[in-house]
Amino acid sequence: MRDLFRLGFSLSAAHRYLSPRATLDGLKYGTEAKAALEPESPAADRVGWGFISRYALAYMSTSLLFVAPLLVTLPLKVNALVGIEQAPNSLALVAGIGALLAMVGNPFFGRMSDRTTSRLGMRRPWMVTGLVGGSLGILIVALAPSIPVVLAGWCMAQLSFNALLATMVAVLPDQVPSVQRGLVSGVLGVCLPVASVCGTFLVKLFSGSLLAMFLGPCAIGGFFVLLFAVTLHDRRLARAEKPAWSLREFASTFYVSPRQNPDFAWAFASRFMFVLAYAFLVSYQAYYLLDKIGSAQAEVPQQIFLGTLAQSAFTVAASIIGGRLSDRTGRRKVFVLTASIVYGLALFVIASASSFNGFLVGMAIGGLGFGVYVAVDLALVVDVLPDNNSAAKDLGVFNIAAAIPFSIAPAIAPVILAIGGGSYGVLYAVAGFCAIIGAFAVLPAKRVR
Repeated sequence: MRDLFRLGFSLSAAHRYLSPRATLDGLKYGTEAKAALEPESPAADRVGWGFISRYALAYMSTSLLFVAPLLVTLPLKVNALVGIEQAPNSLALVAGIGALLAMVGNPFFGRMSDRTTSRLGMRRPWMVTGLVGGSLGILIVALAPSIPVVLAGWCMAQLSFNALLATMVAVLPDQVPSVQRGLVSGVLGVCLPVASVCGTFLVKLFSGSLLAMFLGPCAIGGFFVLLFAVTLHDRRLARAEKPAWSLREFASTFYVSPRQNPDFAWAFASRFMFVLAYAFLVSYQAYYLLDKIGSAQAEVPQQIFLGTLAQSAFTVAASIIGGRLSDRTGRRKVFVLTASIVYGLALFVIASASSFNGFLVGMAIGGLGFGVYVAVDLALVVDVLPDNNSAAKDLGVFNIAAAIPFSIAPAIAPVILAIGGGSYGVLYAVAGFCAIIGAFAVLPAKRVR
């Protein structure tokens, strides 16, 4: 399937997905097929830096919408409502249920996007509605007087933002040829750490107002998402070629057969373990700083910002360099393996830290591993997609690997803390082992080197 995608869609696939130009000009079927093949043809096989820049800004903004609440504002909101003693359990409830909804919502909205025949395109309508619905959910969280209301708002935000995320990720196989995926994945890999820095900075900037801390990232991120949605030459699905809907097809929305697609399954397992390690870190670093390092609550936003900045400085460089080297060597697995091991070792450094400076060192080391991982892993996944005609759905299924950990981590963290005598060092040591397990899970994949 990777070679088929590199050479261009088959005639039937070209018929199913019409290029924006072919549809708008009212071309006949043969010309439509030719136009649909053009993005992968040698004459038009690369996307320009204008597109890459807009895509990166929109992808970074999508990350910003998620990370700003997860890193700072959601834990602080929960802490303000119930206090430090009850905060971990309450956060586990909110984050866990939200992540379960994300697990279902991402592939569902991906499938809906693959079936969308709107004149606005396949991806654009879901980008806009996801942004609006998610921002409304964040507003509910910001104004919530109790944990149940926080839960309702966060669930709404998770469902809506995952509709946005599913379609945003699908733009990569839609628009970018395989020869550029390492480069573009590397650029996209920079987006999460940059969004983390921007998110923590915005929260710090608006720290005088809880409402502004929540809505500032939505306003700024929303601008760039809308800019990309407006300028995107979106793919369009011919109404006559819309797949028939059935219960069996609906069930397949949430499943890709591991037996038929073992490489996809191994990539899924690797991503799951890596993100589980990351979920432990980001979900509990505020409480780690309060409890293990002994920071004052007023210092936490500033310290999270500095830690995120230290990590991101290394992530940005590692992501771009790793993505380019992966394209040049034609190899993916060795980069993913090494990156996961480095990230696991960084978590061990954080687990053993006794001061804020030790925490910063661990975050910086983690940036190296994280940068290479997010750059190359996405390219690896796109290379092993089961079917390019259902790219958004399959990427949605794959994104379950990034959603489940944010449900599992809050659920099992209290158990790990109880066994470890309340030590966040023990929790982060477990996270380190998870990352290393994820490193070796990718090795059995055969369709990528």
